[in-house]
Amino acid sequence: MNRPLRLLGVLAHPDDESLGLGGSLARYGTEGVETFVLTATRGDRGRFHGLPEGDGHPGRDALAAIRERELRAAAAVLGVRGLEILGYGDAVVDQVDPVEAVARIAAYVRRVRPQVVVTFAPDGAYGHPDHIAISQLACAAVVAAADPAHAGGEGAGAPPPHAVSKLYYMVSTEPRWKAYQAAFKKLVSTVDGVERQAVPWPDWEVTTMVDTREHWETVWRAVSCHDSQVSGYQGLRELGPEHHEALWGSQHFYRVFSTVNGGRQRETDLFEGLR
Repeated sequence: MNRPLRLLGVLAHPDDESLGLGGSLARYGTEGVETFVLTATRGDRGRFHGLPEGDGHPGRDALAAIRERELRAAAAVLGVRGLEILGYGDAVVDQVDPVEAVARIAAYVRRVRPQVVVTFAPDGAYGHPDHIAISQLACAAVVAAADPAHAGGEGAGAPPPHAVSKLYYMVSTEPRWKAYQAAFKKLVSTVDGVERQAVPWPDWEVTTMVDTREHWETVWRAVSCHDSQVSGYQGLRELGPEHHEALWGSQHFYRVFSTVNGGRQRETDLFEGLR
């Protein structure tokens, strides 16, 4: 009996599943693929309707609860079958115990048993330390999950090792970044006094483009669930349908590895070689 196709996104914050991977989650969910999301944090250090901590901000604990509710609502809209929240602190994922974090992610990979895993690229999209950290942890966890010698695969009821067939990074080309930042804002992360900005991937480096045009309205509904965050971007709410389609109508990826296919020709399906 063939196992169902499964897709797992390993991400950093509530809203990454919608803003970053929403189109693919929505599309594959309608195609019968079982989709899962693992999120490292509850986004407790985020702004609240554009406000930093202080007057009008509910505080970190309250914001974490709000953002978890928003995440669960968005995941339901996108048809996500399983959602796991690691509960690490926002903006400090790079400071967690990597051995413990890798073990937790690997254990989830073994439980879910996805053929395809998607995470951030090594640059964290625009240098965000949490994005970079979860990318590194996810990649290590994919290796650990397949290793019989790695802890977590023994004992009654424990899931056995599982080898992921394909691993992808979410990436963006220059036109995509321009549209994204025009709708939101200039994406900048200042780390250790150094300003980091988004660097588009050259078109030739993109190995996979998934057409999600039929699902842009679903993605926008999921994005809208994150009201505490998105309401700060008034311009996004004022966009016409054609601009929303441009934002959410396709997704680009870099195929890190595949045990089932390869070559120079661009893929149009994350499950190419598996169907």
